[in-house]
Amino acid sequence: MLSDQIIDRWLPQFRKGLLEFIILLKLKQNMSYGYEIASEIKNLTSIEVAEGTLYPLLNRLKRDGLVQTEWKTAEVGTPRKYYQITDAGIETLDKMKVIWTNTHSSVLKMVMQ
Repeated sequence: MLSDQIIDRWLPQFRKGLLEFIILLKLKQNMSYGYEIASEIKNLTSIEVAEGTLYPLLNRLKRDGLVQTEWKTAEVGTPRKYYQITDAGIETLDKMKVIWTNTHSSVLKMVMQ
């Protein structure tokens, strides 16, 4: 069915567009490592985040100065790279929230018509 094919193409793009926002929201709550970020996103939103999507995005956020990293060694296992939102990340997230809220409200009005 054509509409299913269109949705199959649209949905991944829609989700990818939200990931940066969702990751910053998550990191504002607490610092976290990649697998934990992906797991929490999946649990809270049902969005599966592939490693090939997550890590390049986290690297871009770091390069843009929105997150910083720190290696931590757990009592058991190998060291993990933890991501933490920066002040610039919080400022960007605050602006994203305004855009999200305005866009969500506008689109919701259209959906409800």
